[in-house]
Amino acid sequence: MFDQLSDRLQSTLSDVRSRGKLSESDVDAAMREIRLALLEADVNFKVVKSFTKALKERCLGSDVLNSLDPGQQVVKIVKEELASLMGGTGSELAMAHSGPTVILMAGLQGSGKTTACAKLALHFRKMNKDVGIAACDVYRPAAVPQLVTVGERAGAHVYEKGTDADPVEIAEWALQLAKTERRDVLIVDTAGRLHVDQDLMSELSQIRKKTKPHDVLLVVDAMTGQDAVGVAESFAEAAEFDGVVMTKLDGDARGGAALSVKAVTGKPILFASTGEKLEDFDKFHPDRMAQRILGMGDVLTLIEKAEAQVDEKQAADLQEKMRKDQFTLEDFLQQMRQVRKMGPLSGIIGMLPGMGAMKQLKDADIDERELDRTEAIILSMTPAERVDPHLINGSRRKRIANGSGTRVQHVNQLVKQFDQMRVMMRSMANGKMPDAQQMAQLSGAAPRPKVRRR
Repeated sequence: MFDQLSDRLQSTLSDVRSRGKLSESDVDAAMREIRLALLEADVNFKVVKSFTKALKERCLGSDVLNSLDPGQQVVKIVKEELASLMGGTGSELAMAHSGPTVILMAGLQGSGKTTACAKLALHFRKMNKDVGIAACDVYRPAAVPQLVTVGERAGAHVYEKGTDADPVEIAEWALQLAKTERRDVLIVDTAGRLHVDQDLMSELSQIRKKTKPHDVLLVVDAMTGQDAVGVAESFAEAAEFDGVVMTKLDGDARGGAALSVKAVTGKPILFASTGEKLEDFDKFHPDRMAQRILGMGDVLTLIEKAEAQVDEKQAADLQEKMRKDQFTLEDFLQQMRQVRKMGPLSGIIGMLPGMGAMKQLKDADIDERELDRTEAIILSMTPAERVDPHLINGSRRKRIANGSGTRVQHVNQLVKQFDQMRVMMRSMANGKMPDAQQMAQLSGAAPRPKVRRR
């Protein structure tokens, strides 16, 4: 969602870096471009004003203008100020020392609150926590069945009494059961409204009084832009909350809500929902997000995702196979499945330092269905063919295409790309890194030769 802002800021800072020495007029010009970029990204104008003021003061300091590399110093300051704008180094949930940690979820209808409850439950399940969810949204049609479905998929127990019971009573009853059943976490899904009103706040206050939550999280839809900031501000005035869950960060919104909410409400973004799957849910790290916006990548998050999916022994075996040039299509299939568990490929590419500047990869339309097709083709091969693709002659290619529901051209393309990958892996094993063109070819971003039809 930060693509447009990222492009503008990177272009501006690239111009700053190219100057051997900076004058006050250079800084003014850069601040003007940064101000316009933030306003176009739908950042609150008061936030933009205070942000650029603080930024300019730091950039005009003698330690910057008189330094050997003033451009790099400016980039460093912009990164630090962006991280500070979004909350600094990040915040943590308050966890109970004994008994269930109670988390109250609030938000308007359509913000993705019910799904966010299940995603948060899965987040705790990955930490080996026993999680319960209280279904207190009795007003929205199908809210309770939806929560039961997604809650079970997340491995959580859903406490529900249908839509006829009082939400306050459901919350109190669920808390008592969670204590009796010795659950580690209880997530309370409250009702939303189309707008902030007195009934919503009154019910929220009563549930809060009965459950005494350790954390109150406000679910905010990033796609609503400045409206999302207004909603957060209204909730902050009427009902104290501890942090924000920002949903739909994978959308095409301009990023204003994510950049404004902390400055406007004083409450940090704790979690971000980055996709439709329950697994697409991460802790929000302002410093890492600032690095991604400025094209510096997010290596720490990439490592964390990889560590969660990659088995150490398998990784060691794979490294040995790469070194000995024994990497097979079966190995490729297993690695592809592990990488897909880390999230959308476009998101993974965005975490790699410098990839934002590679236009071929950045503009590539990476279709996840291509990966489904690749998997189907490999699964249609015999074990011998996966080990040695050179066995795949014309008749075998036709059989594989029929078995995978694809065309012979698709099989040819996969075999060719696999050969290119093995060449690249041999180079990497010998200490030679691939260039941008090789990376683009493997991602499918590079243009392929046209087939002349007769």
